[in-house]
Amino acid sequence: MKNYSILLFFLFGFSFNLFGQEYKLAQQYYNDGEFEKAATLYKKLYDNQKNNEYYFGRYINSLIYLESFDQAEKDLKNILKERSKSVNWYVVLGNIYELQFKAEKAEKQYNLALEKLPKERHQVIRIAQEFVRITKYDWAVKTYAKGSELLRDKNIFAYYEADLQRRMGNTKEMITAYLNAIEYQENRMSSIQTIFQRFFSDKDYQELQSQLYQRVQSNTDIYAFNEMLAWVFIQRKDYRNALRQMIAIDKRNEEDGARVFNIGQIAAEDQDWAVASKAFEYIVTEKSQYSPYFFEAQKMNLYSKRKKIESNPNYTKEEIQLLVDQYYVFLNELGFNARTIYIIIELAELEALYLNDLVQAIETLTKLLDLQGLNPQAEAEAKLSLADYYLMSGEIWESTLLYSQVDKDFGQGILGHEARFRNARLSYFNGDFSWAQAQFDVLKNSTSKLISNDALDLSVFIMDNLGLDTTEQSLKLFADAEMLIFQNKYEEANNAFDELLERFPEHSLQDDVLYFKAGIQLDRLDYEGAAKYYESILENHIEEIRADNAMYKLAGLYETKLNRIDKAKDLYERLFLEFTGSVYALEAREKYRELRGDNLQ
Repeated sequence: MKNYSILLFFLFGFSFNLFGQEYKLAQQYYNDGEFEKAATLYKKLYDNQKNNEYYFGRYINSLIYLESFDQAEKDLKNILKERSKSVNWYVVLGNIYELQFKAEKAEKQYNLALEKLPKERHQVIRIAQEFVRITKYDWAVKTYAKGSELLRDKNIFAYYEADLQRRMGNTKEMITAYLNAIEYQENRMSSIQTIFQRFFSDKDYQELQSQLYQRVQSNTDIYAFNEMLAWVFIQRKDYRNALRQMIAIDKRNEEDGARVFNIGQIAAEDQDWAVASKAFEYIVTEKSQYSPYFFEAQKMNLYSKRKKIESNPNYTKEEIQLLVDQYYVFLNELGFNARTIYIIIELAELEALYLNDLVQAIETLTKLLDLQGLNPQAEAEAKLSLADYYLMSGEIWESTLLYSQVDKDFGQGILGHEARFRNARLSYFNGDFSWAQAQFDVLKNSTSKLISNDALDLSVFIMDNLGLDTTEQSLKLFADAEMLIFQNKYEEANNAFDELLERFPEHSLQDDVLYFKAGIQLDRLDYEGAAKYYESILENHIEEIRADNAMYKLAGLYETKLNRIDKAKDLYERLFLEFTGSVYALEAREKYRELRGDNLQ
């Protein structure tokens, strides 16, 4: 008996292995387009396993490829007699008739599929997908509509219907269906948003927004529509209305402010400082100080208000003073400590650069640096700022001492390089050109691109102008003018540049003067004025060292501030073609391709 069992097990294993080989071979034939061989094997496999309709489907498909329509029709009619619930075969039979241009017979089979549609969700989907497979999208839509009726749930197949409407190009109907899908199953919203991002134009977003307004008004208990509406506003960069929706949801659900904080961050990233500030202020005023977003919202609120003022060329001293007072209110609540170190650095910057109160800025940072337990990196950043303010005050020794401390503490790190660069720039301002140039030459290899580029510019500038006259007087006048810019004394700097041009009318520094005059206008947010100076360099000094810098700056102004995209694109192209050795050549090429609409992914 034992031996008989072993023999049966062996025979069963052998037949199973043989069966598996036939299945793989049938697949291979089918994939290789050898449909006659595939049909024979799939028929054999199906005859051995009558419950496996996959084999039968592959067998029928092979016959269709062979155009053996009569045989396929015969076998399909047989299976429909045997299995009345396998309604999907009516669709396949209808397709066979359609392939033979028998439209009426085909439609009859499609109607039979709908008439016999089972009251089962997965079967409805299966039959609809069979229609999709033969690109009968309208019949698939009818299938889902009938299935919704049978199952008495109007939205149960909404997600699938929406995909069909998208394929058919029916945007309005697609949006309606997708919103129905969200009503049925809110956790689908993220995937639906991805679909919208992939396929939608601005006009489509307008339709979506219109439908969402109707839903929000008629379905006040479905918050997902408010979320989706806010998301649409974000896509259209209408952050004000997005914030309004999120505040409404936050209040209605008594949430912790997370949604509102996120809107604030998004608005800040897109430099919509007014909305960002409003979002963060909502959290500060409406939420408890124990909210996980309270402290960060306070910081971001101050930062956003500051950026809002900075972006306005007509800001007043009173606005800055009011903001400084708000910084002090914040610090009075939380104290001068390691946690608020960056707020204190920002406060000192406002005092120094916007109120021109260098004495108070120095006092603020000195008080900060007297604290114990500061983060070393933040402490170094505070020292660099304090050194700048000492330099602006004319206290060179205090300034260089602080730069040197940071250089020593951070060595070859970015902060160390930054400190060394500022120390070298101080020497340049002070007229020690040879030593400054030697330092800039070393810093050309900095891992920081910004430091490297600035060091390269100054090194080449000094080398080109050092010794052009025996007294170095012109270079010293230029350095003095730069120092005045550093001190925010723009009128005096412009006067110094004008004096230089008057005393040395033929000097090669003319393009440099124009370049720095453009920089002064940028600081004043006078973009048209800056553009004129850059244009003058390109018209009159195209062979000089500042030409590629001016071209890159001017292209950036045209692109981001003056809305002259075609001019920006032309300048970027010209830059990478004519100035192949420029540090801006690669960036200019990428910018050009981006503006041209190339897919850079």
